[in-house]
Amino acid sequence: MSSIEWFRLWFSSPYYHLLYESRNDEEAEDCAKKFSEYLNIQPGSRLLDVACGKGRHSRAFASKGFNVTGIDISASSIIEAKKFETDTLQFFVHDMRLPFWINYFDYAFNFFTSFGYFRTLREHNDALRTIAQSLKLNGIFVIDYLNVHYAENNIVKHEEKEMNGVYFKVKRWFDGERFYKQIDIEDKAKNIIESFTEQVKKFNLGNFTDMLSHEGLMIEKVFGNYNLSEYDEKHSPRLIVIAKKIHY
Repeated sequence: MSSIEWFRLWFSSPYYHLLYESRNDEEAEDCAKKFSEYLNIQPGSRLLDVACGKGRHSRAFASKGFNVTGIDISASSIIEAKKFETDTLQFFVHDMRLPFWINYFDYAFNFFTSFGYFRTLREHNDALRTIAQSLKLNGIFVIDYLNVHYAENNIVKHEEKEMNGVYFKVKRWFDGERFYKQIDIEDKAKNIIESFTEQVKKFNLGNFTDMLSHEGLMIEKVFGNYNLSEYDEKHSPRLIVIAKKIHY
């Protein structure tokens, strides 16, 4: 087994981007519209997109007149994102566990369960500390996470799909600590067979309340889906937490 962290390998694979290509720009635009309206984000506000990937959400927010910075651990994703850079949109290769710009941003976002990947709780706390420190006092952090209870009860254990001649077999399971997704890939045209396993830590609302509080962030609102409906522990597909930085 490779000693390299799984997400460093998988997120830099072209097959990752192929498998998840359905996450389109229109979806990102809708997401940016909903959150910018709910939060009443003012033109010129500074936004940090944590684990931005190729920058779909960053671009959507920037198009609304905000100054947006995207960071991601995947160099290949940032290379793609940088093609869209402007005076108000910039991207950096950066590990969220390490400090970034301090007391600089008005808002920080972390979309589509782009958290929970690390081996230890300390690493997760380091990531939240990075985000908290990046915010100005009274800055807002939005984290969009899976809802553990819903995910356990609605897990799709097996799935197969073919995309552009590439065959994916997906197996999902969970234990007391994490959710797992094994992706077996066969690219016959290139004679490539690969396998990756995603791992996401189980964090519930109570966990986030404690972890965010420790970093000076207080939860103000919780939503259960991208329509910003009320959160229900059993029935909501998402756990979307909005927290304010109340002290340094």
